[in-house]
Amino acid sequence: MCPLDHSEPGPLSANHPSDSTQAAASRIWPSEGYTRAPYWVYQDAETFLQEQEKIFRGPNWHYLGLEAEVKDPGSFKSTYIGEQSVILTRAEDGSLHAMVNRCAHRGNMMTREAFGSAKKLYCVYHAWSYTLKGDLSHAAFSQGLRGEGGLPKDFKHADHGLQKLRLETLCGLVFATFSDETVPLEEWLGEVAHGIRRVLKKPLKVLGYDTQRIHANWKAYHENPRDSYHANILHTFYGTFGLSRMSQESGMILDKTGRHVYFYTKAGTEKKSEDYEKTSSQLRSHNDGLKLEDPSILKWTDEYGDGVSVQILTTYPGFVLHQIANSLATRQICTKGPGQTDLVWTYFGFEDDDAEMTERRLVQTNLAGSAGMISVEDAAVCEMMQHAIGDAQKGQSFIEMGGKDLDISGSSKLSERAIRNFWHHYKTDMNF
Repeated sequence: MCPLDHSEPGPLSANHPSDSTQAAASRIWPSEGYTRAPYWVYQDAETFLQEQEKIFRGPNWHYLGLEAEVKDPGSFKSTYIGEQSVILTRAEDGSLHAMVNRCAHRGNMMTREAFGSAKKLYCVYHAWSYTLKGDLSHAAFSQGLRGEGGLPKDFKHADHGLQKLRLETLCGLVFATFSDETVPLEEWLGEVAHGIRRVLKKPLKVLGYDTQRIHANWKAYHENPRDSYHANILHTFYGTFGLSRMSQESGMILDKTGRHVYFYTKAGTEKKSEDYEKTSSQLRSHNDGLKLEDPSILKWTDEYGDGVSVQILTTYPGFVLHQIANSLATRQICTKGPGQTDLVWTYFGFEDDDAEMTERRLVQTNLAGSAGMISVEDAAVCEMMQHAIGDAQKGQSFIEMGGKDLDISGSSKLSERAIRNFWHHYKTDMNF
């Protein structure tokens, strides 16, 4: 839910150099293009500010939440797109609306609550109030008192509503954009819409939330779920207990633009080979000596009938949808400065789940989350990267696994083509 954070803002970067002239001089992208990512892009404060304008307020769709989170008329949720606080509402007529969480009068925050129910949106500063569609309905003392004060005679309520965002939904997911130029949501998602429909096949119900502060740049985390082959190297749980292995049937699908991607694995479909055995024997993540005190967490039902045990879907620039066994969740990336990111997990099931399936989903939330037996390592490596980058004045990542191009064809997960495509779109949006 990206709950509103009222703590003191963190430093723009823990390792950002104070000499802005020096930093500006170093902002040159490597000649190799999208097969490299310069380390300054994870640290530079000016770059971070430009991202807010060009990416988060640019022509992209951003995940706000589930329709099920604002199920009833009058309900609302506050969240973020980049650094901007926004409100998602369900109006009296059942329609959904998204708007900037900022009064049109003097810029005060309309709500500090993560969730709530109201008949109107009310600014506590000067008592301007708005409908749940974002239209100004009342401005206190607009007529003045005893013939003095008040707003100008040409003041029109219609000209002073909250800033509204375009909003579209798909399978219970709510997305919004600041731009009138963004193509329709389904067109923007392209081929990965199939991955969304596969998982979100029925009406949803929320099971819970988890929010973690990652001391790393948002792009370091965004790369992580797009990285289809790290899972069987980094995550001991996956390989050891068989939920996902390189030896299993798997695939990766990108949309035709390369912005979005999902990959999948089918447990129990091992097809081992000599080169696999040679490589896997050298991986620290393979540990047959580990056992579970309670192996019931691995019990799962193939509720989709296709044998997929893990599907991870990522849309540019800040949304992840996962199915890990019977655990279902969304992840929302919220920027908190160049060196800090909030990752918000929303766990859910289906409205018609019986008690046994609900319990299984809740138990399996222990697989993925801020302390998940799988995902805990993802945040750790992002923070390790941020520390290793140091002052970011020199160095760049090397992104050539599976080739040097943007070709989206093929199905192998042993490729960084999804990450190369991310940097291609990032560079385009940022005009680097």
